[in-house]
Amino acid sequence: MVHHIKKIEKGTFLFQEGSIADELYIVKSGILQISKIIPDGRELTLRMCSGGDFIGELNIFSPSERYLLTARVVESGEVAVILKDELEEMLAQNLSLSLEFMKWMSQQYRKTQTKFRDLVLHGKKGALYSTLIRITNSFGIKTNHGILIELPLTNQELANFCGTSREVVNRLLSELRKANIISIDKGSITIHDLEYLKREIDCEDCPKEICKID
Repeated sequence: MVHHIKKIEKGTFLFQEGSIADELYIVKSGILQISKIIPDGRELTLRMCSGGDFIGELNIFSPSERYLLTARVVESGEVAVILKDELEEMLAQNLSLSLEFMKWMSQQYRKTQTKFRDLVLHGKKGALYSTLIRITNSFGIKTNHGILIELPLTNQELANFCGTSREVVNRLLSELRKANIISIDKGSITIHDLEYLKREIDCEDCPKEICKID
C-alpha cells in the first residue's frame, strides 16, 4: 500500500491548503502541525501528529479534492506516502481493511467533536485547559515534580490551539503558575495538578485515545 517514503524537513510544508489532495501519509518519524488559516490571518491548530499517525484529506471515494488544511513540519522526519487511488482500490477489495479504516475514521470524528465542544462550551480558559490536558496525554512524561510535556510550545502555538490571542494565553498561564498548577522552564511546561484542570472544565474522563492532541 505504501508507494514510497518521503523525508520531511523542519519548517517546510508536507501539504498546503488548496493544493490537490491525491496523497495520504503515515508519519514514521518527526512531528507535523495540522492547521487551518482563518481569513483574518489567524491560525487554528487542530492536530500535532507524530509517529504512527495517519494524515491527509480523508474524502475517500469522492472526486479529486483539494486539501482543506495545511501540514507544517515541526520536527524533521519521514512519512510513508499512500496514493489515494491505490488506497480506494484496496478498501474496495479488502473487507477487514475497510472495517479498520471505518473504525479509525469514527475515532477521528470523536476527537474532532470533543475538541470543538471544548472550544465552544468552555470559553478561552476552558479551551486552554483542555488543550493542556490533551497535550499531556499525547506528549506527557511523569516525573517526580509532575507531568512534563516533552513537546516545547510557544505561547503563540498554544493560542493557535485555542483559537485565541497570545496575550490571553500569557495571562491564563501566568494565573496557573501563580497557583502552582503548572511551572514553565525554558519553554517546557510541567503540569503539577492535572485534576485541577479537569475539574475546571467539568472533564468527562474521555478515554485517552480520544482526549489527545493528535
